[in-house]
Amino acid sequence: MAKSQQTYNKKEREKNRLKKQKDKLQKREDRKSNSQGGGLENMLAYVDENGNITDTPPDPSKKIIVDVASIEIGIPKRAEEEYNPIRKGRVEFFNDSKGFGFIKDLETQEKYFVHVNSLEEEIKENNIVSFEIERGMKGMNAVRVKKEKV
Repeated sequence: MAKSQQTYNKKEREKNRLKKQKDKLQKREDRKSNSQGGGLENMLAYVDENGNITDTPPDPSKKIIVDVASIEIGIPKRAEEEYNPIRKGRVEFFNDSKGFGFIKDLETQEKYFVHVNSLEEEIKENNIVSFEIERGMKGMNAVRVKKEKV
């Protein structure tokens, strides 16, 4: 005669599964019965004059009329500034054997990469130079580098 396939563990798991299902159904019913509901009116939110979200409509007496023509969309145009593309800097580091170095701008204190191909005359460390900048593959590079006459 064969043993019953129903073990104690199987019975307990089935009982727990049915209990969880029943509890879930009960919670769903409780949520439905206790929900506020009320439709669209309970879902509306307003922004007051300080930018805070409230559930009361704004006071019409505090309404401000804005002239549509005074609204600027985009970046406002600024006056033409005279831009000098030639900058002055000091050679912080230059390796003759590898053919590159760095120049520190005297005004902005930014460092720019310089390659030997961008030089118009030979430079050494601590020389004061004039240069222009161009965008390179890895950032801004100093080009057309010349020694300043002292």
